Amino acid sequence: MDVTEETFATDVLERSKQVPVVVDFWAEWCGPCRQLGPVLERAVADRAGKVELAKVDTDGNPNLARAFGIRGIPAVKAFKDGAMVAEFTGAQPREAVERFLDSLVPSEADALVAQADEAALRRALELEPGRGDAAVPLARMLLARGESDAAAAILGNVSGSFAVDGMLARIELERAGTPDLRQAFAALDEGATEQALDLLIDGIADADGARDEIRRVVVGVLDELGAESDLARAARRRLASALY
Repeated sequence: MDVTEETFATDVLERSKQVPVVVDFWAEWCGPCRQLGPVLERAVADRAGKVELAKVDTDGNPNLARAFGIRGIPAVKAFKDGAMVAEFTGAQPREAVERFLDSLVPSEADALVAQADEAALRRALELEPGRGDAAVPLARMLLARGESDAAAAILGNVSGSFAVDGMLARIELERAGTPDLRQAFAALDEGATEQALDLLIDGIADADGARDEIRRVVVGVLDELGAESDLARAARRRLASALY
C-alpha cells in the first residue's frame, strides 16, 4: 500500500501493533528502487499476512523522509509495536531480504513457547533444542512431578543462560538433600519469589560447600525477574554482601 505523511501514523505505526510493517522509502527516478521493489513485494506476499509492506514516495513526502533520516534510497525500515526495529539501505539480493523479513516474523518455535503448555514446549525444543525460554518452563513442570533427571537432561542442551544454570544448581542441591533449602524451593514453586530469595541468601552463610550452587540458583531467579525489577536490584545487593 502507498502511505503518505497524512496516513503514516495510522497505516504504519498503529498497524504495526498488530503485525510488523516494512516501509520501502523509494522514488520513481531511482533505479535500485525499481530493482528492490518487486523482491520486497514477492517476499512479503510469501509470508501470507505475517508482515505487511508500505511504500513511501520520498519526493511526495519529504517531511517523512526528513523525519526518518533518509539520505539514500531505497531505504527500508521495519516497524513493530509502533517503533522502528530494523532497517537497511540500498538494493539487496533476495536472500538478504528474506533474512530481514524472517527476523521480524515469529517462528513456529516462538509461537509454541508463547503457547506455554507442555506439549508445545516439547515441540519448540524439538525445533530449537537450545531455547532457554522453552527449556526453563518445561523443566519446572518436570521438577514439580519429581522428574529431576528428565529436567536436567533438557536443561543440559542449553548454554549461556543464567536461568538454566540456576535450575541445574537447584537440581544438584536437591539431589544432595540439603534440608535447609527445602522451604526456599517450596516458596519458589509457590511463586513467593521474595521469600524464596530471602531464604536462599540467608542460607549462604552456613552453606559450607554449597555456597556456589546457592549463588547460581539466586542468579538464575534474578535473571528471570529481569534487570529492571526492584526486587532483583535489592536481592542483588544482598547477595553481594552475603558472598563478600
